[in-house]
Amino acid sequence: MCDYSLRALATRPAEVGETLITTTFRGTSTRGFASESDPETAVCMLPGTELAFAENVRYDSRWIWPKTLEYRVGKFGMIDPHIADRHHDAIEFPDGMFVLVTQLCEGQRVTVLQLPVREGQHEARKADTEQTAPRPIIAD
Repeated sequence: MCDYSLRALATRPAEVGETLITTTFRGTSTRGFASESDPETAVCMLPGTELAFAENVRYDSRWIWPKTLEYRVGKFGMIDPHIADRHHDAIEFPDGMFVLVTQLCEGQRVTVLQLPVREGQHEARKADTEQTAPRPIIAD
């Protein structure tokens, strides 16, 4: 998903293994993820995408200085999706805390570890595995 405020930007889906940076997109006050080689394109994630940060996560709070979490891994998700016209994209950390993506400090590097399995994808993989799996030989 990409937050509502990024709908006017070019977007693309995240890919497993790629490293992204947190950035503020030109013409918006919203932060999100982008590739260093293409900082104008917002990289969107599905809820459940697992992420690894290169360093402990830093985010802007309502205080003067940013806060730092003692975590480097998190899972992309959404908060309050039923409330229109607000930021929903967030990272959930191991302690259950959520930080809005737009609050993440700029310039942090994050690697996409794993994408979530979508409905129907598991069944398709299972059927492919069953078709290609060696069949047991049954002796008469």
